[in-house]
Amino acid sequence: MSSSAVISDRETTSSRRGRRALLSSVSSDSHTWNLVYLQLLLEELDHEVRNVGACVPDELLVQECRRHRPDLLVISSVNGHGFLDGRRLIARLRREPDLAELPVVIGGKLGTEGAAEGTYGPELLAAGFTAVFEGDAAIEEFRAYVDPARVRGPAAPPVMAGAAA
Repeated sequence: MSSSAVISDRETTSSRRGRRALLSSVSSDSHTWNLVYLQLLLEELDHEVRNVGACVPDELLVQECRRHRPDLLVISSVNGHGFLDGRRLIARLRREPDLAELPVVIGGKLGTEGAAEGTYGPELLAAGFTAVFEGDAAIEEFRAYVDPARVRGPAAPPVMAGAAA
């Protein structure tokens, strides 16, 4: 299975250390081990993390974004409904003028198609996500994406890692 990280140019700078990250799952996903792992990974990279938890309704996540004003919203899915729930969530967030430009990334098991995984990135990007991480190398690509030492220029094109040239 190939990996597929898709990143838009929605986020233009990330060279500072210590972003404020809000972490959650999609509303139908009750798994928490992935959230604990991601929280530890983000904290290891000097980010301040607020873990909202599992099964967070879209409206509550909107409220939490307003309350905590994160620099990055990280959505993780393990149950295979990340694609469906994620599209609904990002549409809800992007309708809010104060949240329309918030960098929002999603990753994990985004669908239930098995071998067809790794095909959701372009559609989720088009829906409004800043980056999508799926496939075998997703966690390494996510780590590189959130690494404070990483510098992206303002004209960085979308990237699809693991895609055939």
